[in-house]
Amino acid sequence: MQLTAQKLWTKDFLIISLVNFFLTLIFFLLMVTIGVHAVSTYGASTSEAGLVTGIFIIGTLVGRLFIGRLIDSIGRRKTLLIGLTFFTATILLYLLDYGVGFLLFTRFVHGLGMGLSSTATGTIVAQIIPASRKGEGIGYYSMSSTLATAIGPFVGLIMSQHTSFSVIFLACLLVGLISLGSALFVNVPEADNPEVVRGLSLGAFVEPKALPIALIIGVAALSYSSVLSYINFYASELDLVEAASLFFLVYSIAVLISRPITGRLMDARGANIVMYPAIVLFAVGMLVLSQANNAVVLLLAGALIGLGFGNIQSGTQAIAVKTADPPRMGMATSTFFIALDAGLGFGPYFIGLIIPSTGFASLYLLLAGVVFFTLFLYYLMNGRHERAEMKQAA
Repeated sequence: MQLTAQKLWTKDFLIISLVNFFLTLIFFLLMVTIGVHAVSTYGASTSEAGLVTGIFIIGTLVGRLFIGRLIDSIGRRKTLLIGLTFFTATILLYLLDYGVGFLLFTRFVHGLGMGLSSTATGTIVAQIIPASRKGEGIGYYSMSSTLATAIGPFVGLIMSQHTSFSVIFLACLLVGLISLGSALFVNVPEADNPEVVRGLSLGAFVEPKALPIALIIGVAALSYSSVLSYINFYASELDLVEAASLFFLVYSIAVLISRPITGRLMDARGANIVMYPAIVLFAVGMLVLSQANNAVVLLLAGALIGLGFGNIQSGTQAIAVKTADPPRMGMATSTFFIALDAGLGFGPYFIGLIIPSTGFASLYLLLAGVVFFTLFLYYLMNGRHERAEMKQAA
């Protein structure tokens, strides 16, 4: 009986991971192509193209805020299917030609669907993973996003060079339908006593217990957004464009190799043994990036940032889920992703304001300092409590 209870690689775990992969694949595939579509098809300005790209994140945040408080009362499986249906159906709107304004609307409502769907998958996977293997399980689950992070932009750029945007949107529609079809076969454990949240208090939209660790991933994601958004500009400045095309591949390989190990370490010895080294590696990676002057150094930075931020992301998600009571697991998952999306979504805007003053190299050096500061922040928010709990358990 114990062996059954501890099984991780179940049918439902595999299906939810696959659904998450497809969602993230569509997100990143469109992320690298939609701005070009706005400019080439509608003559959008650079700032309008940036808004077209970024408003998706705002829609995702709104979707998470809405569904985080309702997912357990609606039902996790029903929320997943509603979210995936809405997410897939809104892809059809990309095929309608009504100008930049309508494209902005489409991106926003598509983001809403992403918020509903990804909050549901994150809540469901946290529920079906055995408690004793939570860190390992979330690490493996997060690898589905990591693969999509590498494959999505690559496929998007190839398709934008060799096909029309209509074909790109139809391909995304097909992937969305496969995702929805896969989700029909998942069996989801529902909350025993779902909490009905009313009013406009803080607890109605986020899980207060998850806020400390959410702050950590928010700061880390803001720092990482500088890499996502500006690495190509930096590489052009350094004349390392070819090496930059491999940057996220190296990043993904580092994450894929390390996460199975770090997940087991978290379960066996607590979060601190993973989080402290991950934060240091992320900071060192940003420092190395700031000093890049050849392809080897640039790709070394990619590996270090993958080992660092890649494991911070899965580690903080596992911590967020563990802090919440079972009826509030959906809210904790939503809180984690709200912070992650806010950092990734709003970071490029704020960072973009200081680039004219700092330049790219100094920017990454400055952000290396921000990440090092996160060590102290993590200690205050979670590390010292984790250490005390481990001592008591011993």
